[in-house]
Amino acid sequence: MIEIVLFVVLVIYVVFILQLIFGFDKVKSFVRTDEKPVTKFSIIVPFRNEEKNLPKLLKSISKLNYPKDLFEIILVDDFSTDASERVYIKWRMENGLIETTLLENLRLSNSPKKDAISRAIPILKHDWVVTTDADCTVNKNWLLTLDNFIQKNNTEMVVGAVVYKTKNNWFHQFQQLDLLSLQGTTIGSFGIGKPFMCNGANFAYTKKLFNEIGGFGGNNKMASGDDVFLLQKALKNNADKVHYLKNTDIIVKTKPENDLYKLFMQRVRWASKTTGYSGYYSKSLAVMVLSMNFSLIVSLYLLITNCLNWKTLLIVFSVKYFVDYLLLLKSNQYLRKNKFIFPIASSLVYPFFSSFVGLYSLVGGFTWKGRSFSK
Repeated sequence: MIEIVLFVVLVIYVVFILQLIFGFDKVKSFVRTDEKPVTKFSIIVPFRNEEKNLPKLLKSISKLNYPKDLFEIILVDDFSTDASERVYIKWRMENGLIETTLLENLRLSNSPKKDAISRAIPILKHDWVVTTDADCTVNKNWLLTLDNFIQKNNTEMVVGAVVYKTKNNWFHQFQQLDLLSLQGTTIGSFGIGKPFMCNGANFAYTKKLFNEIGGFGGNNKMASGDDVFLLQKALKNNADKVHYLKNTDIIVKTKPENDLYKLFMQRVRWASKTTGYSGYYSKSLAVMVLSMNFSLIVSLYLLITNCLNWKTLLIVFSVKYFVDYLLLLKSNQYLRKNKFIFPIASSLVYPFFSSFVGLYSLVGGFTWKGRSFSK
């Protein structure tokens, strides 16, 4: 009976992952052409205590291969207690040709980031909103590629990829694999016509659409989800206007965590969004991923207590490893274009980490930027 349940979970999980692998290839890569840039962008960057990271982001923005009169930057300070504001002022004095505005956040909900974006929206000078995070860096052709895509597609919301800029250590590589799986899931779900994920560090939409769907209204009680829930509302409004942009020039790089506790809290914050998913597919996939990983932990316990044959566990683990590898390989080929090895150590640790995060997110709160958020 135990074996039957385990294989049923495995089969359903494999079907979901194979769907995503199939969908990944259906999202065609976009090739930029030489059209003259015309789209005007307002880049919104919420931040809190980012004096170490802001210089790198602002430097990458100052190097954008895009007419400076076609974009502005709105930075929203969420009550920083460090030298972030001085960093911004110094950069602004050195980059006077780029139009920038610094705002102080207004806390109106349980979500500082949603409040920050909502604070900036009314004063934007341009219709296209682009959000990113203070711990990111952008490619010089980021806006150029986005503009070209907008000119060629009837779109009002564009989702882009995010990848870690890692050091050569196992902890960073473990996080990279986790992010690759999330990015692969994002692209694959778009490919099969069931998108439900995006990342606010590389997200664009029109101010018109934001206002039409009521902004973040209805999701303000959740501290996270400024990206995912806005995507879900846009899909309900008009799915044909929501697109994924698959081009390496659009990829945004961010920093991995260097502390296990901070990584755990970050992933709990991300996982807390799943309870707010509105679609059947997204909820089913989340349940199956948690079920598959937790099943491996239970199976290990049953093996130790002589209630399960080791061959059964080896077969289940091997099949899961193989389909996970295929999805991660596709993600790596697009996002990083380097040699890919899926270490056994990470695949052994991941079920424990993922299960603990998933189960804890259902009942526990998290800390973020020095603040505590309850469930």
